[in-house]
Amino acid sequence: MNTGTIVFLVILSILIIATVVLYFLGKRAQKKKAEQDEQIAAAAQTFPMLIIDKKRMRLNEAGLPQAVMDQMPKLMRRSKLPIVKAKVGPKIMSLIADDAVFDIIPVKKEVKATVSGIYITKVTGMRGALEKPEGKLSWRAKLKKKTAAANAYLEEEKKERAKKKALKQKK
Repeated sequence: MNTGTIVFLVILSILIIATVVLYFLGKRAQKKKAEQDEQIAAAAQTFPMLIIDKKRMRLNEAGLPQAVMDQMPKLMRRSKLPIVKAKVGPKIMSLIADDAVFDIIPVKKEVKATVSGIYITKVTGMRGALEKPEGKLSWRAKLKKKTAAANAYLEEEKKERAKKKALKQKK
């Protein structure tokens, strides 16, 4: 066998081994996530709260208790998390929101939130439904919107020219 074939077989075997390892690591991570979700659901309580502010910030800037900082893995300490400052009863607290819920949370409004420890898992409105924010437009949608606006502008220009022409012909 020539060297090209040997190199190809070595690379192919490495890719197959990496795929198998990633498959089993993914399965293990899914099991851990399911167990954590069960624990969060078991400890969940619903509280009315007034949302003061929400931001994505690092843990050391968030004002969370030191016990929370100590429990976080070192890699998570440097990443930005969705932090919500809310008034729960007489206390002002910093809470961590779920990524799926963070965009829905309204600022300076009262909501009912399902909280497990310091983790917000679900939010519902106190007075009516919450407004869902519009998602980001894709590049194609933005382009369609701009062309529609440009076409409408051109149509108005044509109408104004036709009116001016009609006025000149009457004179």
